[in-house]
Amino acid sequence: MGAQSETLSRQDRRATGRFPIENDVRYKLLEGRVVVQTGYGRTRNISSRGILFTTETRLTLGQRIELAVDWPAQLNENCGLILVALGKIVRSGASEAAIDIEKYDFRTRAIAGSGGTV
Repeated sequence: MGAQSETLSRQDRRATGRFPIENDVRYKLLEGRVVVQTGYGRTRNISSRGILFTTETRLTLGQRIELAVDWPAQLNENCGLILVALGKIVRSGASEAAIDIEKYDFRTRAIAGSGGTV
C-alpha cells in the first residue's frame, strides 16, 4: 500500500465510527503512577479507539493520560456511569487534544439528587 493510500485509509477510519458525544470530562496527566496535572473539559467525539476533548491548556504529545467521562447512559435507570479511559495524547492544540485509548472501564457514580453515594 502506498503512502497516499495509507493516508486515505487512515482518514476513512477516522471519519467512520465517531460519535458526537459532548459530555463533561476530567483528566489527569500521569508520569508513572504520579498525577502531574489535572484539568477539565468536554468531549467532542468518541470512537472505540480514541477521544477528542477540550482542554484548559495545551497538552504534551505522547503524555500518558487518564480521562473520566460522564457517560450519557445509566445503569438500572438510577445509577450514573463514568467511562474511565487510559491512553496517550496523539494530537494536541491550544484548547483541545485527542487520545489513543489503551484501556477503558465503566464505573458507577451517584446521580445528583439521588441522596446516595457510590
